[in-house]
Amino acid sequence: MFEITLLTPNARLSLGESPVWDAEHGRVLVADIWASAIHAFSLAGEHLDTWLFPSEVGSFGLCRSGRWIVALRHEVVLYDWHHRRAELLCRPEPIPPFARLNDGKIGPDGAFWVGSMDERSPRGPVARLFRISPDGAWREIAAGLLTSNGLAWTADGRTMLHSDSGEGWIDAWDFDPATGEAHNRRRIATPAPAVHGKPDGAAFDAAGVYWSAGVRLGRINRYLPDGTLLSSDPFPVPGPTMPCFAGEDLRTIVWTSLRTTLGAEMVGDHPLSGALFAMRAENPGVPVARFAD
Repeated sequence: MFEITLLTPNARLSLGESPVWDAEHGRVLVADIWASAIHAFSLAGEHLDTWLFPSEVGSFGLCRSGRWIVALRHEVVLYDWHHRRAELLCRPEPIPPFARLNDGKIGPDGAFWVGSMDERSPRGPVARLFRISPDGAWREIAAGLLTSNGLAWTADGRTMLHSDSGEGWIDAWDFDPATGEAHNRRRIATPAPAVHGKPDGAAFDAAGVYWSAGVRLGRINRYLPDGTLLSSDPFPVPGPTMPCFAGEDLRTIVWTSLRTTLGAEMVGDHPLSGALFAMRAENPGVPVARFAD
């Protein structure tokens, strides 16, 4: 079992997601999807700042220019966080009114990879995975998804993993970091919801281990790129959503968690839901690339 500590004793996010380590400023940036916000925290748990947006923030990443690329409900913007100004980059389609953009990450190719999700209950296979290039051109990579999630790349950039939290699978793709071409898609894992939870956000470490948040059941699941399950360990709350490797040595893992979508009865049983958590890892994480704007 891992030693997991509470990072933010005084902060609870409604749906914490997409933690990003901003090494230049020594802070962890975190989206609160339902609050349409991005928050900054120090690794000591101090709340540093908040930026508000006109719609839900599904995910975001850092840009080479110093800006952020942010996936809002139906559009992707470049955001000048110093002056709090957004510039429309693109509107990937189709995204129905009852769906929105969700998990996203910058790939080794310098493009923004972002998926969508159906918000209805029950969900239908209307979600997609997109690749968004620096000029704003977008390309559909996969369709027929319920909830696109779990994007992460191995240290050599040659393998991309991607999950569907709704369907409950993890797929691997061969990846060309120079061109951004993904091919040879194959199913590597189908986690059992009653044992491992649903595969949510994820990150790779330098040793080739894929750290996956087992949402709904409160698990940390660790896989090899071929889908071999190395371990499944308990998490302090039922709703861990995504890890990111942070700190100067990239060996501090910061985990986001959700609060409101668990339902009031679950929050009552788990008052730490929505907090950020931290732990130390044996191996450093794979540094996440910057958007090549």
